[in-house]
Amino acid sequence: MAEIKPLRAWRYNQNLSNAIDDLTSPLFDVVSEKQRKALYQNPYNSIHLSVPQGPDAANHAHTLLDQWKALGTIVQDRLPGIYVYYQYFTLYGSSKELCRKGFVCNIRVHAWEDDVILRHENTIPKSVNDRIELLKKTELNVSPTHGLYTDASFELEQYMDEAIRNPIYEAEDYQGVRDVLAVIHDAKIIEKFIRILSDKQVILADGHHRYEGSLVHMEQQRKANPNHTGKEGYNFHLMYLTNTEAGDLRILPTHRLIKDLSNFSEVQILNKLEQDFIIKPVEDADTLNEIIAGKPWAFGLMFKENAYKLRLKPEALATMTWNFPDVVKKLDLTVMHYFIIEKALGIPGKDQRKSENIFFDRSFSDCLKRVLQEEAQLAIITNEVSIEDVKNVCHSGATMPQKSTYFYPKVICGFLFASIKENEFYAPAYSWV
Repeated sequence: MAEIKPLRAWRYNQNLSNAIDDLTSPLFDVVSEKQRKALYQNPYNSIHLSVPQGPDAANHAHTLLDQWKALGTIVQDRLPGIYVYYQYFTLYGSSKELCRKGFVCNIRVHAWEDDVILRHENTIPKSVNDRIELLKKTELNVSPTHGLYTDASFELEQYMDEAIRNPIYEAEDYQGVRDVLAVIHDAKIIEKFIRILSDKQVILADGHHRYEGSLVHMEQQRKANPNHTGKEGYNFHLMYLTNTEAGDLRILPTHRLIKDLSNFSEVQILNKLEQDFIIKPVEDADTLNEIIAGKPWAFGLMFKENAYKLRLKPEALATMTWNFPDVVKKLDLTVMHYFIIEKALGIPGKDQRKSENIFFDRSFSDCLKRVLQEEAQLAIITNEVSIEDVKNVCHSGATMPQKSTYFYPKVICGFLFASIKENEFYAPAYSWV
């Protein structure tokens, strides 16, 4: 099962880290072009390592990383530790503060078929290749992926709560989330973390492309190394781990936008949908997300002039021809991609991952605005996915449609970096590890 290790993180030197807010950045797959331009203005911002610029971006990041190490811009911690990471946040429409508790560590990379690290989404090959190239050149995990373990006893939370009282960093990120980092160096406590995870599977919540990049890199290095032992740094990956049993784990919906479809006709689409859905007009489009909230197989359809609530007829599910296990067929997102996007809009399932007609937006208000401004022909509003759905799909061995989940908040980049270079990965002689 899961094998975790403490790490000696690389972090910004004390002079720079006093302004940590200016050094953090969003993950490469969520940062907007406008955000990128602003962040690139700071020569020390972590985005220069996570989303390097230029035609030879990976080599540029490698050169910059060497400079930062040589000049002391970033410094490696002397002792290995488990890094406790808490995120304090509120959700839209509520003033209640929530706290997602977790910790950052190295975790052994496993192939998907090992059933140790479980995925719930497919990846896009180009994005994986970009991550492989960056990892190969820098030998650095710039930001942790997000993994989920299950521990109903909450044994580790007491140690995390104690550590977070003495934070290394506190920052407010681009989401308005308060991010707090602390570290545990106590060997006996770290051994408890290792033991608790040792009999568990880990569900990959976020960062499928980065994890798969580590997996491909490991396989390449193992083949190239005749003296491979399994202890090398390339066998490990940086991960932020949170407990699925915690009440503050949140998954937000990701809506679909449709644009540039030829022969697009609202009347024809509705006629096709009538076969499988109960359709009701909605007077105010800005209430669609509230109208469908919590209702299974319910969707909002937003055209420029009109809006509708759709509810799948129960008997229609049996007509789905996609060869998926029932646990996947019954998902709202599968229903949406089959009955709406394939049957009504005419985009076959096999083409949807690469389709230039389908876009994703997590903001309901953005969807409304983009349809009204004719940047999109149609918005399909959906409900959030439950953690139980994610668990069930992972344990079935299947995957969800692309962009199924948006675990909130996102982990930020810049608090720490993890090297897999041999002379930097291994703990020093004076360490207990």
